[in-house]
Amino acid sequence: MIRYPRPITAFGRFVLLIQAMITRPERRAVLWTRTMEEAMDIGIDSIFIVGLVATFIGAVTCIQIAYNMVNPFVPMSTVGYMVREMTILELAPTITSIVLAGKVGSSIAGGLGTMRITEQISAIDAMGINSASYLVLPRILAALLVFPLLVILAMNLSILGGYVASQLSGAMTGADYIEGLRYAFKPYTIVFALTKSVVFAFLVSAISAYKGYTLQGGALEVGKASTAAVTNSIISILLADYMLAAVLL
Repeated sequence: MIRYPRPITAFGRFVLLIQAMITRPERRAVLWTRTMEEAMDIGIDSIFIVGLVATFIGAVTCIQIAYNMVNPFVPMSTVGYMVREMTILELAPTITSIVLAGKVGSSIAGGLGTMRITEQISAIDAMGINSASYLVLPRILAALLVFPLLVILAMNLSILGGYVASQLSGAMTGADYIEGLRYAFKPYTIVFALTKSVVFAFLVSAISAYKGYTLQGGALEVGKASTAAVTNSIISILLADYMLAAVLL
C-alpha cells in the first residue's frame, strides 16, 4: 500500500469533501435557510470587531504617514492618497480576513468538530441526509456572501478613522486629506479588493470546515482542530494574497 505524505493525503480528503458537498446538495429552500442562518452568525457577530480594527488601523496609518512627511515639496494630500491605497489594496481585505479567520474559522471548526465527536454528523448521515451539503455548504456560501460586505465596511471605516485622526492630531487639514482620497482613484482597486475577499472567504470557511468535519478523537482534538484551522487559514490567506497580487495587478 502506497503511503503518501500527509499534506497530499489531507488535500485529497479536502477535495473529496468538496465533491461530496456539491454532488448531492440539499433542496434550495433548505440551503437558503441554512445559508442565511450562518450568514447572520458570521456577519452580525463580526461587525464590531471588524469595525474596531479597521478604524484604528486607518487612524494609526494616517498618523504614521503624516509623521514621516518631512519633505516640504511633497503635498500633505499625499497622506490621504496613501491611506486610501493601503486600505483598499491590502489592509481592509487582508487584515479583515485574518481577523475573521481567528473568529469565524475557529467557530466553524469547533462547531463541526463537536458535532463529529458527539456523533451528530453520523446521525444526519444515517437519516439519509448529505451531511456535507447540509452542514458545510451553507457555511461556505455564507462566508462568500458576508466577507465582501465586511471588507467594504472595513474600507469605509478605515478611511474615516484616518480622517478623524488627521483632525484630532492636527497633522493636516480635512481638505488636504479629502483631496488625497480623490486623487488618481482607480475603480479597479475596489474590484481587486473584493476579489481577494471572495477568495479569502472560501479559504477560511472551507479549511475550517474540513478541519472540523474530518475530526477524529475526543474533546481535546476539538481545540487542536480549531487552532489548526486558524493557523492554516492565515497561512493560506498570505499565500493567496501574494499570488493574487502577482496575477491581477
